[in-house]
Amino acid sequence: MSSRYGSDPLAGDWRRPRAAEVATVPAELGLVVEDRETGWTGAVLRVEPIGGRQVVVLEDRHGRVRSFPLGPGFLIDGRPVVLTRANAATAAAGPVRSASGSRAVVGAKARVAAASRLFVEGTHDAELVEKVWGHDLRVEGVVVEVLHGVDDLAAALADFGPTRTARAGVLVDHLVPGSKESRIVAAASARFPDDTVLVVGHPYVDVWQAVRPQRVGLTAWPTISRDVEWKAGIAAALGLPHTTTEDLGLAWKQILGRVRTYADLEPAFSGRVEELIDFMTVPPPVRP
Repeated sequence: MSSRYGSDPLAGDWRRPRAAEVATVPAELGLVVEDRETGWTGAVLRVEPIGGRQVVVLEDRHGRVRSFPLGPGFLIDGRPVVLTRANAATAAAGPVRSASGSRAVVGAKARVAAASRLFVEGTHDAELVEKVWGHDLRVEGVVVEVLHGVDDLAAALADFGPTRTARAGVLVDHLVPGSKESRIVAAASARFPDDTVLVVGHPYVDVWQAVRPQRVGLTAWPTISRDVEWKAGIAAALGLPHTTTEDLGLAWKQILGRVRTYADLEPAFSGRVEELIDFMTVPPPVRP
């Protein structure tokens, strides 16, 4: 008896995308991928046999390690790929792009931390920078350090002691002319030569706004009343729990989970991060 609907759409390996829709990518050491099913993102450590099948071992930015079956079910820059065991033949495959849009340096180990440091204002800022630019930062050996408020900037810079070969890049929230933040930044950075410290900022009240609102189902980020804590107001607008610190942390995880590449961020944020990375990684000019 024939079926009017053809073959069962759930028959076979439903997790495997059609070959015409995906690229096959060798699981080279250092390649950053995301498991499509769980959202786990990490760099490839190795491919090894476990329980009679090949698995790829990924390490996330916290140093945690998980294994996933080698094959379909992965994303690179939000696009589905099929991971295969790397070999000499596949090493000649075309370039892979990282989430920042740069060419991924596959097979390269992270460098020992360089002298320069990228300071960001808050844990959420650090997590967003790491998710999109983590590959670039690992390749360059730049470490992200968290400032728990711009008031800590002067002490952090004094403790670090930036030089022309050990530069400090600083990303500040809500850095607009005439603000308290702008006055603190000016005073803190004035103590150091321009070629040792670069402070840039974005105009957003919080780094949550650096994510394009369309990624979380909004046409624009809502205006929150001044008598309501901003993050709590945003979480409420998204229909998420918002009464405790833990609620707000989970709300941020939901937002961060929607970010795939730099294209999901506002240019006023992503452009400033790129500017800082260039400042810290381009060798200083030779003085006459």
